Amino acid sequence: MKSIIQVVLWIVCIGLGYLIYQSVNGPIEFKKVKEQRFAKVVSVLKDIRNSQEAYKSANGKYANDFNSLISFVDTGKYIITQQRDSSYMEFNKTYGIDMLQEVKIVDTLGFVSVKDSLFKKDNRYKTMMNVPFATQGEKFEMKADIIEKSGYKAPVFEAKVKKNVVLGDQPKELLARENAHNSVEEVNGSEIRVGSLTEVSTNGNWPPIYDRKQDNK
Repeated sequence: MKSIIQVVLWIVCIGLGYLIYQSVNGPIEFKKVKEQRFAKVVSVLKDIRNSQEAYKSANGKYANDFNSLISFVDTGKYIITQQRDSSYMEFNKTYGIDMLQEVKIVDTLGFVSVKDSLFKKDNRYKTMMNVPFATQGEKFEMKADIIEKSGYKAPVFEAKVKKNVVLGDQPKELLARENAHNSVEEVNGSEIRVGSLTEVSTNGNWPPIYDRKQDNK
């Protein structure tokens, strides 16, 4: 009987020790996983933003879907221009004399492939709709629109993904805590996103630490 009690006590001690270890180590491991995955997601969102900005420079608006955006990156070209000052004499009827007119002339120097400019020989743009670490093959949500701000119409876009998609295999209680973050050092809210459908902005909602991670690659 004494041996049985000792075995039960050992099992209880081991169980308590494991729970204590998990309560301390669990959040540490979660943070490592989170930062690694968020860094990859941010990297893809930056690719989407760069591609959208190139699309807007050529079309005056943002792409509303990934098929249009990827097709543009595949075939689109930047126009290389050069601006120079010039002048000429023009007869002024009011004063009855020739007067100097100054103008700016824009010369087209050539064209550069959007794909080569943004991605070199890397074809990752073809899969930038896919969310890294998504267990169900989820895609980024992306939408473009035209909004009115300060009396003028401005094109906007937003691409985003829920944290639950990126961290779907992590402990639920830690994920719930992550979704409630409100700090300048964290990705706040329940989504990771770039751009906005209500403001004229192409900023992301991630803190500078994720930019530094990529700069140090």
